[in-house]
Amino acid sequence: MKLKDATVLITGGTMGIGYATARLLIEAGSKVAITGRDGSRVEKAAGELGAVGIVADVAKLEDVEHTYDRFLDEFGRLDCLVNNAGIGRSRKLEELTPEDFQEIYAVNVFGAAMMAARAAPLFRAQQSGNIVNIASTAGTKGYPGGSIYASSKFALRGMSQCWQAELRPHNVRVFLINPSEVTTAFGSAERTERPTQPNKLRGEEIAQAIKGALEMDDRGFIPELTVWATNPF
Repeated sequence: MKLKDATVLITGGTMGIGYATARLLIEAGSKVAITGRDGSRVEKAAGELGAVGIVADVAKLEDVEHTYDRFLDEFGRLDCLVNNAGIGRSRKLEELTPEDFQEIYAVNVFGAAMMAARAAPLFRAQQSGNIVNIASTAGTKGYPGGSIYASSKFALRGMSQCWQAELRPHNVRVFLINPSEVTTAFGSAERTERPTQPNKLRGEEIAQAIKGALEMDDRGFIPELTVWATNPF
């Protein structure tokens, strides 16, 4: 994929991995829109990046439609969707509630699926396109307290494989990116960035992985890519 002049939609792009990815792709010449639920944060991040900001919650179907209407009005076509929006919650087995699952799945699973479902007919029509799903190493191996979050990322991993099978005949590439621990605002109730640590991953490392995967010639793609910190201990 040629990044110059490519049109890219990134969910959850106001901070962390989404923000770093938007910045890297814009520097490479892409035209980028970011989404977020907090209007002030969307406006601030979009202004800093030189991106189009769209206030939207991927868990709400009407917001998904609004996102695509706004994006297509601005750019006319979509070349790449980055499903980055995600939330997490840790609960011991005996503490699990249906409400916790519903809240996390509404964003991590259903939101990602509805964003991709809206992109699919656009990609089929133009016989090209890219979907980047930001999952987690938690989607490859569970951990204590991870029933809700890990299972949501296992679901995203499974959906990614289904979409790969469905969309490859239409020249559409579906990438699954599994970051290990990244020092972002993820998991913070206040949505504030954690301080970076020299031995832990930053959003920049994941953004570089996404950019590198996308830059491969369209005849090939990386179905799944895991990024670990070299020595986080």
